[in-house]
Amino acid sequence: QVQLVESGGGLVQAGDSLRLSCVASGGTFSNYAMGWFRQAPGKEREFVAAISWSGRSTDFADSVKGRFTISRDNAKDTVFLQMNSLKPEDTAVYYCAAMFGMGLGSRPDLFDYWGQGTQVTVSS
Repeated sequence: QVQLVESGGGLVQAGDSLRLSCVASGGTFSNYAMGWFRQAPGKEREFVAAISWSGRSTDFADSVKGRFTISRDNAKDTVFLQMNSLKPEDTAVYYCAAMFGMGLGSRPDLFDYWGQGTQVTVSS
């Protein structure tokens, strides 16, 4: 059983940056591709970014391409989401998720484990 704990959320102004972290425990971190999703009030959970087990492959939602980057440190069992040029529409609860295997995924149903989420609020 893998446990995921996100941190780094907060209240920022439009144009600011935030860095989210997600620490994993209870499993072999490098066995999992990792992803970030977000859910705004009244909306479905949506894909933000994903990274392969090695870190060599990444994928991003069109809405965040060029502004967000994803990275991982397998030695520290941690995945990061660097968010730059934040917009009010980025406001949501951000979730970290783990998907067993060597591929990349963008559908929530492909991911096996989820964190509790961290709130990101961007004011205009």
